[in-house]
Amino acid sequence: MRARTRSVWTAVTLLLLGGVPATAKDQPNVVLFVVDDMGWMDSSAYGSEYYETPNMERLANQSMRFTDAYAVPLCSPTRCSILSGQHSARHGITSASGHQPPAAPGAARYPEKASPAAQFLYASSKNFIDPAIVTLAEVLRDAGYRTGHFGKWHLGLMPENRPDQNGFETTWGCAPDPGPPSYFSPYGVSTKGRPTGQHHVGNITDGPDGEYITDRLTDEALKFIEAHRDEPFYLNLWQYGVHGPWGHKEEYTTEFAKKSDPRGQQRNPIMASMLKSVDESLGRVMAKLDELGLTENTLFIFYSDNGGNVHSNREDDRKIANLSENHPKMAAIREWRKWAGGEGPTNNAPLREGKARIYEGGQRVPLMVRWPGNIKPGTTNDTVVGAIDLYPTVLDALNVELPANHIVDGLSFLPVLKQTGRLEREAYFTWFPHIIPAVSVRKGEWKLIRRFEPHRDYPEVRELYNLVEDIGEANNLATVMPEKVKELDALIDGFIADTGALVPKPNPAYAPQVARAARAPDAGLVPKMCTVEVKNGALVVTMEPGKRNPFLGTAQIKTGMPLTLQLRARSQTGGAGKVQWKLAAQEEFPAQGQVVNFAIPAGSEWQELLIDLPIEKTTQIVRLYLPLENAPIEIQSIDYLDAKTKQSVKRWEFP
Repeated sequence: MRARTRSVWTAVTLLLLGGVPATAKDQPNVVLFVVDDMGWMDSSAYGSEYYETPNMERLANQSMRFTDAYAVPLCSPTRCSILSGQHSARHGITSASGHQPPAAPGAARYPEKASPAAQFLYASSKNFIDPAIVTLAEVLRDAGYRTGHFGKWHLGLMPENRPDQNGFETTWGCAPDPGPPSYFSPYGVSTKGRPTGQHHVGNITDGPDGEYITDRLTDEALKFIEAHRDEPFYLNLWQYGVHGPWGHKEEYTTEFAKKSDPRGQQRNPIMASMLKSVDESLGRVMAKLDELGLTENTLFIFYSDNGGNVHSNREDDRKIANLSENHPKMAAIREWRKWAGGEGPTNNAPLREGKARIYEGGQRVPLMVRWPGNIKPGTTNDTVVGAIDLYPTVLDALNVELPANHIVDGLSFLPVLKQTGRLEREAYFTWFPHIIPAVSVRKGEWKLIRRFEPHRDYPEVRELYNLVEDIGEANNLATVMPEKVKELDALIDGFIADTGALVPKPNPAYAPQVARAARAPDAGLVPKMCTVEVKNGALVVTMEPGKRNPFLGTAQIKTGMPLTLQLRARSQTGGAGKVQWKLAAQEEFPAQGQVVNFAIPAGSEWQELLIDLPIEKTTQIVRLYLPLENAPIEIQSIDYLDAKTKQSVKRWEFP
């Protein structure tokens, strides 16, 4: 009813003003081609020497290619920002939860309670696009455009939150999950977590057995273009690739498995195969526009919803490492290992980290915009732009007014595209209050990350980087440039106030002593048959009376590669110790193998021990057995190093 009322009102307004809906002759078409989880370096257009993406490269030669384009580090927030022109802090979708049932009307966004170890209460994300939002599709539909959405949605489970209720007249897609239930037909639909009567959402239909969903999506999109070739159209082609469950064409994967990356960074043949299929889809859309004579009159935007995924399916991915070999998911994992071994989906180097992190690898993405006659082809631009800017830019290009009573945070970068002006914005913000909660601001060459509390892996709550000199965010300048931190911090404060961002609240049940225990120097080390105490800068390990074979166990070493244990310890009596490990696929510690013996000399001097561990596959638990029978042992540090690079994988110190 909401959509129909708006359409009728727009039509009446046009008649009163003497206007008529747009026609193909006077309005350009819009194609928004979005890839899921495609990183900044995941194409030859952006510098990859492993992935083969000739159509992306061809598009780059016909477009303005942006080097500093941003997304939110997870998909749903970015997708809602595209359709609303609003920051995630304003529209409320801050996590990838669009496949989950919505909260009850009027439900509180903050939890009532949390663990005593938690200092703050964090607001939950909305699970659907708010019906009050005037979407880009609604604006264009009401301006006379035919609108179609094909592929991933992930912006709401219930019927009223689907694409056809948010301005899209033609839709094709399956359940609003993070990825498709299957990349190959029969596709099926996911039923997990669905309310009664909502098991089969969307209008996806099976094709011939083995049909690939990336190809089928393209088929459906091309039908839409054909059907509306003589009238203006807005096409959303939002591919499921290259998101999990990582279905791939084996004939492509076989060829990439024979290939190596001259840069030595990217080496996952599954990802290369999936990107090749996405690139073929892009090429087919471009060819159809050429065939129908529509290229010159089409604004074409190529974009990704977040940075490349570097963590899933890695050998040190705990979700996988804790599965037994007979777990139902292990078949897919074995398929991954067959082709990709211990590799994650991609590698974003030189950017730091990836999807679900606020570093550049998580939020810097490819963006290419083509509009013949308006955008100079083959150009590159370093203007900082993002998802919020697509809404006003598209409307500006089409000479369509922004809707009244709808806040748009983004700015049109049409002057940048046409090279007639600059984007007048002081700073760009990313709001990401989940996983490792933080907010960032980018102003010129400077980026400040503000965390709401220290994290065991990211203890500094302020991180300042000069991205021109340090694109890999390796040199935190926060302590040496306090004035710059103060300046950017003030901008973040203003952003929070302007958008109404739901900042963390103090947890009334917070118990500092519980939190300290969780952050203790020996956290993650589990003493068995012994006790531990941090004293005078060392961990004092004492054997329990009547026990045997004392050890310190940990489940935090998940690398699946050779390591060197660097142990700084002393023992008055000395003795023989050993390191033993159990692989992720093993139910028990093996009777033989996977163990290395070492000796601690007796004496009052600190000893620096280096113990090589020939680990080849993912470990689930590592045990450090110590000679405690005659006297306690003091340990100043335990450091597991990558045997090749000597970089620390996991380190304990005991100040």
